[in-house]
Amino acid sequence: MTDASAVLPSPRYRLVIFDWDGTLMDSEARIVDCLQAASLAVGMGELPAHAARDIIGLGLPEAMARLFPGASAAQCEALVEAYKQHFVAVDTTPLDFFPGVENGIERLRAHPEQLLAVATGKSRRGLDRMFQAHDCGDWFHASRTADMTLSKPHPLMLEELLAELSVEAHEALMVGDTEYDLEMARALGMHSVGVTYGVHSVPRLEACAPQRIVSHFDELMEWLGAVR
Repeated sequence: MTDASAVLPSPRYRLVIFDWDGTLMDSEARIVDCLQAASLAVGMGELPAHAARDIIGLGLPEAMARLFPGASAAQCEALVEAYKQHFVAVDTTPLDFFPGVENGIERLRAHPEQLLAVATGKSRRGLDRMFQAHDCGDWFHASRTADMTLSKPHPLMLEELLAELSVEAHEALMVGDTEYDLEMARALGMHSVGVTYGVHSVPRLEACAPQRIVSHFDELMEWLGAVR
């Protein structure tokens, strides 16, 4: 049997860094539902779905501060806790990878020199829960969550991933569905790709000057050279 790595060109980038929610995982509906439930639980009233969608990708404290600019620190903390409780214990909206993700990651992993990482607004506990639920933690060589470092769009989580994996910014690619993902890459001079099947519009992604915008994960894999 032919080794898969022998029939693929060398990786376009040494390191590909993926956002999680809206890029790899189709979790928008559940996140929006849980944000709306948290708002009601803490007495902040009804939260419009479009507002909830817009902050997907930020760390939870930063998201709550943006959604509820007049809220006190205690209210923001209560919102975060209500969101976490609803996400873990109450909401049962199914979560799955977007089409093409599992096969695409498998193809990237066929190259022993290809490095993969995650940079997400989720908490460490939340990402680890996803890794365990979907048996995918070993897909990635490193990961950073918003509670380990600064939230997007600050580029610190990317800087930390580059340092951990000994990769230069020009050797890495950030893939995400929001301007928060693409802006933190641009701050480092790192290339990026925007995906349109997530939460931010094409004009918002285009404003961040990505190398490419794709509408399907398979299109990203084709561009990276990871196709069958």
